[in-house]
Amino acid sequence: MAIGFVGCIGALKENKCLLLTFFVLLLLVFLLEATIAVLFFAYSDKIDSYAQQDLKKGLHLYGTQGNVGLTNAWSIIQTDFRCCGVSNYTDWFEVYNATRVPDSCCLEFSDSCGLHAPGTWWKSPCYETVKAWLQENLLAVGIFGLCTALVQILGLTFAMTMYCQVVKADTYCA
Repeated sequence: MAIGFVGCIGALKENKCLLLTFFVLLLLVFLLEATIAVLFFAYSDKIDSYAQQDLKKGLHLYGTQGNVGLTNAWSIIQTDFRCCGVSNYTDWFEVYNATRVPDSCCLEFSDSCGLHAPGTWWKSPCYETVKAWLQENLLAVGIFGLCTALVQILGLTFAMTMYCQVVKADTYCA
């Protein structure tokens, strides 16, 4: 958002410094995104295992003070995807030091349903379920990524074009 603000002010004021700053910042963001995408595909196996480990560590923050966003995210994922835990519902046993799960793991939601028997909980692992959903929607995710890249390339092109026009106008005026 700040980068866009720099670009808007640079365009409105026809300021060479701001236009060039906008171009460089947008180029850096674009290159960073491209690098992350390449690294993601190159190291997808390692990312897969690290993600599962980190998610399991993150379960311990569920329901704790100051982690409302994480708690809500897990509750929504488990409810919407009908899954429980990262690998399975037993991931929660370490968190609670007991045979229980969050209520969002229950087949039929009710207060304290996570204290009931495992037969009343979702069996599917959330990690694999969400991963499968992402793979099913890979085309949409890819199209979104390409559209974002196209908008950034257009921004780069327009910024440099305007910068060159401002430089050319300054040359004729001087």
